[in-house]
Amino acid sequence: MRAFSQVDVFTSEFLLGNPVAVVHDADGLSPTQMAAFARWTNLVETTFLLAASDPRADYLLRIFTPQGELPFAGHPTLGSARAWLEARDGPRQGSIVQQCAVGLIEVRIDGHRLSFAAPPLIHDGAVDDADVERLSVALGLRRNEIVDAQWVDNGPGWVALLLADAAAVLAVEPNRGAFGEFTSVGVVGPYPPGSEAAFEVRAFIPRIGVGEDPVTGSLNGSLAQWLISSGRAPSSYVASQGARLGRRGRVYLEQLDDQIWVGGDTVIGVSGTVAL
Repeated sequence: MRAFSQVDVFTSEFLLGNPVAVVHDADGLSPTQMAAFARWTNLVETTFLLAASDPRADYLLRIFTPQGELPFAGHPTLGSARAWLEARDGPRQGSIVQQCAVGLIEVRIDGHRLSFAAPPLIHDGAVDDADVERLSVALGLRRNEIVDAQWVDNGPGWVALLLADAAAVLAVEPNRGAFGEFTSVGVVGPYPPGSEAAFEVRAFIPRIGVGEDPVTGSLNGSLAQWLISSGRAPSSYVASQGARLGRRGRVYLEQLDDQIWVGGDTVIGVSGTVAL
């Protein structure tokens, strides 16, 4: 038996964020066992905490979807960090370091609000017109409803579309069978000035068979890199995500020097053991 946690991420109220299943002390589990458990939980992501191989890191994290392993993802990073800290009665201020397939990720601690340093983009730049047209069809949009499009891939393959406003984002009705080779698609639109959140975000992930992700750290981090650098967003803002799924996710984005930090509140909802 191994210790197990399920953490709700990007919310201060249980059941309104994005859950991640976390298996503690997972050394000795094979990738096949990890993948089988991730399929069984059927959550967007399931993670496994192992001893770090890099002396600079506090732990090694492996991240699995029901379809396979990911090199990095945002809400599993924050949820797993909260689980690791809680299991060790860890610090409530300061920082820790996560080792994962994309390298070392610093996680800052401010009580139950955690933030990670967004990894650099591995693919950015404009999206081909033909691809924008295909994405508009997949999202049930007219081509002229897409204000701009950009590759914002920091590992999962994100391509992002900017719409005129948050209402247009919430109105999107995707055809999930029409995404073709696009594995991870983000849609973002601004709220009016003075609103509680600056942007509404939605994330469609046909590659892992779950359709829409409730709240997505990796996407919000890469969106912030694009929106802040292009002058469309201030250096610090709040993004809303999950409303169409009955959630109330809040992602806190901040640029400090040249680094984007992606933060959110975390709530442990389930604690126990798992027979692995």
